[in-house]
Amino acid sequence: MNPSRTTVSRRRALGLVSAAVAALHVAPLRAATPGPQVEVWKSPSCGCCKDWVKHLEAAGFRVKTHDSGNTDARSRLGIPLALGSCHTARVEGYAIEGHVPAREIRRLLAEKPAAVGLAVPAMPVGSPGMDGPEYGSRRDPYDVLLVRRDGSTAVYASYR
Repeated sequence: MNPSRTTVSRRRALGLVSAAVAALHVAPLRAATPGPQVEVWKSPSCGCCKDWVKHLEAAGFRVKTHDSGNTDARSRLGIPLALGSCHTARVEGYAIEGHVPAREIRRLLAEKPAAVGLAVPAMPVGSPGMDGPEYGSRRDPYDVLLVRRDGSTAVYASYR
């Protein structure tokens, strides 16, 4: 057996193993592409809005917030005043009003209906952002509404 040849082979093998290990550590970073960006308009002091933003971030969305209130954004994005809540958002051309679960936003983006967006009117306890420890185990039933371009709505999802 040639000692120099064995040493080269071992070095090469160690180099290949090291490269493979490095690739395994980098591969998940490349595979984890950032989710869609959600732009949110809210009050700077609203805790439930901050909790909803955290809910979206935990679901993989990138979030940009504007602490300027949401009345103008709601009007500009075409959400009827009667469907109002404490924050308004925009994602990929759709308006999102209130405490809409990330799951329904992902569904909206996958289905791409001809609509203004989604709304959860008011602030139902148990919805994302309204589900903190201060509410205990209370969960109010609520609907996620699909807001059509003519201002009409249809139930998109129900949470009971």
